Amino acid sequence: MAPDSTARARALIQAGNLVEDEGRLATALEQYENAIRIAPAFAQAHLNRGNVLFKMGQMASALAAYETVLTIDPKHAGAHYNIGNAHLRANLPMAALGAYDKALAIDSELVDAHLARANVLDDLGRFDASLLAYRRVLELRPDYLEAHSNMLFSHAYRIDFPPERMLADARRFGALAARDALRATDWSNDRDPDRHLRIGLISGDLRNHPVGYFVEGILAALRRNASSTLTLYAYPTLLHGPDAVSERIKANCHAWYPTAGFPDAQVVDKIVGDKIDILLDLSGHTVGNRLALFAWKPAPVQATWLGYWATTGLVEIDYLIADPRTLTAAQENCFTEQIWRLPETRLCFTAPSDDVLPGPLPALDNGFVTFGCFNTLSKMNDDVVEVWGRILRALPTSRLFLKASQLNDPDVREEVEQRFSRHGVTPRRLMLHGPTSRADYLAAYRKVDIALDPFPFPGGTTSAEALWMGVPVLTLSGQRFHSRQGLGILTNAGLNEWIADSADDYVARAVSRATDLEDLAALRSGLRHRVLASPLFDASRFASHFEAALRAMWQRWCRQRGA
Repeated sequence: MAPDSTARARALIQAGNLVEDEGRLATALEQYENAIRIAPAFAQAHLNRGNVLFKMGQMASALAAYETVLTIDPKHAGAHYNIGNAHLRANLPMAALGAYDKALAIDSELVDAHLARANVLDDLGRFDASLLAYRRVLELRPDYLEAHSNMLFSHAYRIDFPPERMLADARRFGALAARDALRATDWSNDRDPDRHLRIGLISGDLRNHPVGYFVEGILAALRRNASSTLTLYAYPTLLHGPDAVSERIKANCHAWYPTAGFPDAQVVDKIVGDKIDILLDLSGHTVGNRLALFAWKPAPVQATWLGYWATTGLVEIDYLIADPRTLTAAQENCFTEQIWRLPETRLCFTAPSDDVLPGPLPALDNGFVTFGCFNTLSKMNDDVVEVWGRILRALPTSRLFLKASQLNDPDVREEVEQRFSRHGVTPRRLMLHGPTSRADYLAAYRKVDIALDPFPFPGGTTSAEALWMGVPVLTLSGQRFHSRQGLGILTNAGLNEWIADSADDYVARAVSRATDLEDLAALRSGLRHRVLASPLFDASRFASHFEAALRAMWQRWCRQRGA
């Protein structure tokens, strides 16, 4: 390349970077393509073009751009890393893992590749390997909060992970988050215990997402029934185009302030300026969390709820909102937060807007029972496969329907077939399906007679959706907060007989239920009506309990501070 052409190409790339940061992707793409016309062998221009195509959702074109980078520079670790990201976006985790390995073979200290690799290993259920990979990320960058969060999230999948280690890791995160925070110790909020309250919501998932599905109906009920006593302020943390769920959630909030890309100090100033009285984290250690904001203590009262199932590790978060069934008194020493229990359930699901009817019991036409699980495959550990294998062997004509994003990958499907084959279940008895639209996903429950909950990490959204589609869920109750989620859902749905207390009991209940088709058909025909009337779906009832909890938290703070 001639020096002058390289300089002009660099200038175009810089211009493209500026408009890309502003979200003007089409203009950025044009700038990168202009740079390529001037300097066709300039790898950075092709890389940037691939990155903006990735953001635009054009995965095939993005992959082609990254491959062009490698023809120019075969040792470009960043191109391999980005190829991995594109494969992951296409729900091809095994291909993504291979690309990340290639990137790290070139640059062993490429931190983002180590983190991405850890996340994929976690997604594939290889938890020992993923924990080592997360530890490696933190060796390279000890202050990488996202890696800390991802590692904490991963702990919940492991049956044998000691709760005291989980708490220690969470405390370490909390200390790291607080290190650079300028923590408030006093607030100008009016200390009247009975006045109108300003409630702030921080989450990356106020959209077409499981958290959005749970919170939508609750916020609508609060706006409908409690607008005279509280006002809702939302601070979404991730850049996402608006969808129907996010638009409905936004309509129930007094204010909506996207925070993606803004530094903590600026967001804290906004929250303080809005005079938020109670600030709620709806993410915990999930993607898009802004837990570091809470270390600044921008609101007098702070609580975490809904999006996570363990401690955040931040002493600045006062409460974790739970319920009497899922979080027992014996678990409280595993949390840095004080536990605040709602009287019935911590979860209240919003009935899907999709017009999908349950349909009759499929076993009546099929002549065999179909079990199903639509949870992520990372929850399907070896113990789960062994127990499900026992059920399928006890019912030789039965089938198992698995639906998960990972099953878009043919290598993953083959691996799942091999895992069940080791327990005497042939591939022909497995129905393995990848992701679809939500309406088609819900309709897939029409093919399922009984849903099987994984353990120790049972379903939440999938269980509520199954029940709404007339499909009972068999769960195995555990001892920890997250492992009792199925118990909480089924108890509130009035389905206590679907809760097992041991693996043997789980197998026995599955076999017993599957051999009584008349009872199963009767349950299916009325299950949607039944659960819609239960605390699990009654948003007005939940909102009343939730409003009372927020008021009590505020009144306690006022008493402690002196009204």
